[in-house]
Amino acid sequence: MGEKRDGFEGQKAIVIPDDIRQTLRNNELTRNLYITDIGYYPKAEGHYRHRNNGCNQNILIYCHDGEGWYSIDNIKHPVKPNDFFVIEAGVPHTYAASQGKPWSIYWFHFTGLQSHLFSNLFNQTTRIENASTERYEERLLLFEEIYQNLEMGYNIENLQYVTTCLWHLMGSFRYIPQFREVKKLKPTDTVQKTISFMKANLEKQLTIEDIARCVLYSPSYLSSLFKNKTGINLIDYFNRLKIQKSCQYLDFSDMKIKEIAYKMGFSDPYYFSKVFTKYMNMSPMEYKKKKKG
Repeated sequence: MGEKRDGFEGQKAIVIPDDIRQTLRNNELTRNLYITDIGYYPKAEGHYRHRNNGCNQNILIYCHDGEGWYSIDNIKHPVKPNDFFVIEAGVPHTYAASQGKPWSIYWFHFTGLQSHLFSNLFNQTTRIENASTERYEERLLLFEEIYQNLEMGYNIENLQYVTTCLWHLMGSFRYIPQFREVKKLKPTDTVQKTISFMKANLEKQLTIEDIARCVLYSPSYLSSLFKNKTGINLIDYFNRLKIQKSCQYLDFSDMKIKEIAYKMGFSDPYYFSKVFTKYMNMSPMEYKKKKKG
């Protein structure tokens, strides 16, 4: 099967930048287990990955619908709805959607000092049997909670919360009978309102004054509050959200880099590339060529 450029309607993915991964490695709470990439590919016809040297992280793929397969040591394993498998870091592998019934998959890459605690799941298929207590939708809601928090940005509280949720999500796969419930989303506060406003206006060139106006605070007070709460200054946070969205356009659209730059409110594509490289440690073109998932 030939490798197809990703392009599945409804797909989404986030790749954690290198500098944020370093933060995850150094933080006492997150260093033991953390996500580096996460995504969802619905009806992923033509989805195919082959890695001669494996991946630097462990890869978990949960098949929500459709079918696919993976191969390790030249042994091909079929994957059906409600199957999941974890490929251990460094293990050469191939996986792909079936041609007749392409899978819909939730996936993420994870690592950390204690990621080996889930080694009993590595390199094999596990089936989540149909039962009223399995709570399939709750598991997916937990995945969405992780994704949505990462989509809100990379402040340390978000990252720590995501790691806490990741332990829960991994526990839902490792300890299927014990899996019960997911936490409710946190109530919205001033910082959350500010982030939501920035997310809704990624295509604009906002000043601190513009952002402060949306929450009825002075620019100086909001800047101080936001920095104390997130550890990141307001405009830097806004730019990170812009670059995160730009990555999604690079992954899932045919837009040219200069078109993405203009869409994200950058009047100069060269400056956009400079900002992108600052946060992602690679140019937009290099990122576009990199395979995710």
